[in-house]
Amino acid sequence: MIAYHALALQLTTHSITGSADPRSEMRAGIERIGTKVGGACSWVGPDLRLIVLPEYVLTGFPLRESIAEWRDKAALAPDGEEYKALGDIAGRHGVYLCVNAYESDEHFPELYFQACVILSPDGEAVLRYRRLHSMYSPSPYDVWERYLDVYGMDAVLPVARTEIGNLAALASEEILYPELARALALRGAEVFCHPTSEASSPQLTGKAIARRARSVENLAYVVSANSGGLTGIAIPADSTNGGSEVIDFSGRLLAQAGPGESIIAAAELDVSALRRSRLRPGMGNLLARVKPGLWAAEYANHDVERPDELDGAAPERSWFVERQRAVIERMYG
Repeated sequence: MIAYHALALQLTTHSITGSADPRSEMRAGIERIGTKVGGACSWVGPDLRLIVLPEYVLTGFPLRESIAEWRDKAALAPDGEEYKALGDIAGRHGVYLCVNAYESDEHFPELYFQACVILSPDGEAVLRYRRLHSMYSPSPYDVWERYLDVYGMDAVLPVARTEIGNLAALASEEILYPELARALALRGAEVFCHPTSEASSPQLTGKAIARRARSVENLAYVVSANSGGLTGIAIPADSTNGGSEVIDFSGRLLAQAGPGESIIAAAELDVSALRRSRLRPGMGNLLARVKPGLWAAEYANHDVERPDELDGAAPERSWFVERQRAVIERMYG
């Protein structure tokens, strides 16, 4: 039987956009994470095996910085000291730790990508997913042919097969894209780790609705960690504060945090029960009723966002808006 507790650890994000020493700020952030992870493990108990952190928890997001400036200021090296320190935290507490960060890539030195990385209790990265849908940041799709040559499709849509189940990651607004979650579920994903930093509300937001939909559609758990506030920028700190949650594979809310730093969004994941549900014939087994051939043919008829629109050079941020204008013109012009 595979059952354990998972936690969406809701933490305050300290923006480094105005910092004179951003690397020092990130080291301090990692120290705070280590302290909070230790406290969470003591509070939740020894069967806490998976912890998801909020989106860009070490840095916040870029404001006026160019692609090159933010790469130099905020991007982590995949083999750098920050990931090593986070891996040490995972190892010290015997958990799988999902962190979201901006990171550099030696094969695309002018760019950065936003990554979700899952670190194992051995301190090693067992999953590295680079965000595919992003309004203002480069993605692998923008340098598609070269990215596939370097990494292959399994790295684009990774699923980590572990002793606590098959883990995958969705970054922030990517919960709104059903195709991505479905592709990962078809590859075996059972638990979606969802680092996010999103507008919180006592009402159901679009992303909150999407989390429930993705769990129902794919018979998968969703562990979604939102920020517990965002400091260091002019945006009111509590705009992204609260609502971290754990949702089971039938769309039911198991736990949800209020505002502020919190360990309340913790619940048991019964992966064995999920697997039994996926093996049970019936109308509710939506994953087993998908028609990929139908949708592949239909999607191929539509010219929306195109691959390989960057040549590897860092664009101006205005380029992303102009690309979307061109897409809208093709769709509706």
